[in-house]
Amino acid sequence: MATRQRESSITSCSSASSCDADDEGVRGTCEDASLCKRFAVSIGYWHDPYIQHFVRLSKERKAPEINRGYFARVHGVSQLIKAFLRKTECHCQIINLGAGMDTTFWRLKDEDLLPSKYFEVDFPMIVTRKLHSIKCKPPLSSPILELHSEDTLQMDGHILDSKRYAVIGADLRDLSELEEKLKKCNMNTQLPTLLIAECVLVYMTPEQSANLLKWAASSFEAAMFINYEQVNMGDRFGQIMIENLRRRQCDLAGVETCKSLESQKERLLSNGWETASAVDMMELYNRLPRAEVSRIESLEFLDEMELLEQLMRHYCLCWATKGGNELGLKEITY
Repeated sequence: MATRQRESSITSCSSASSCDADDEGVRGTCEDASLCKRFAVSIGYWHDPYIQHFVRLSKERKAPEINRGYFARVHGVSQLIKAFLRKTECHCQIINLGAGMDTTFWRLKDEDLLPSKYFEVDFPMIVTRKLHSIKCKPPLSSPILELHSEDTLQMDGHILDSKRYAVIGADLRDLSELEEKLKKCNMNTQLPTLLIAECVLVYMTPEQSANLLKWAASSFEAAMFINYEQVNMGDRFGQIMIENLRRRQCDLAGVETCKSLESQKERLLSNGWETASAVDMMELYNRLPRAEVSRIESLEFLDEMELLEQLMRHYCLCWATKGGNELGLKEITY
């Protein structure tokens, strides 16, 4: 009963949101990714009871290679997050940059693996939509309230701040605004910090992403950065990907950094990070436990393995560390 009473304690204030029309195509990728994850979950690729509360199930069936690609992405990022949490014994914070409708906070709570605090940042318009879902759906709001020590939880259109979870509407290209809002939600620069960016940096100019990476490396004494995005974009398949996105008014402003695994690592090392590793997603897929591969490959038939391989060779998972020698952050690998 106590939880039920506190569910109604989430209060909301209306707030006008103004968003740059130029970013509309980028915001649209959040919807695309959410629909793809929702579909893959619906046919059993991985367990996520929360994604259904953020996005409807698409009537359009997603191609098997897309579903397997999302499985590898979710699995790879999750493995690195859990490795960081184990090294820090959860005495840390996580900042998910461009989080969209991501459900990691709820899934980590179910596994009793929550960090000291979990932050999400995205465009104000996306945050407004996410907060609406949280406010209206008890399966999302109850876990937040359970961890919150106050009786009421203030939430406006662009921000939610609780004891263990915060969602912030901000532009990642405006670092002073980003830092100010994070600090207002009690970001602690002394805590080991994991930053996550999935298909985020590629939509920023190389200068903007370099500034964000420098800020992240210089702001925390011990930190790790996970980056998932495109790679090997100089070949014909990469060019087709770029052209397809352009047709949808979505420009890959940072694609020049996505030439190779080496260029991805070099960007991290040249912007304040001490170690950097990268694997393309086909290599990651080939390293998956055989039992898991057998399970997901039995879910649906894939006609062309070559198409899956082409797709997976054009995405990569990168991670970098700075400090945290006593924690063994440099030992983290996939």
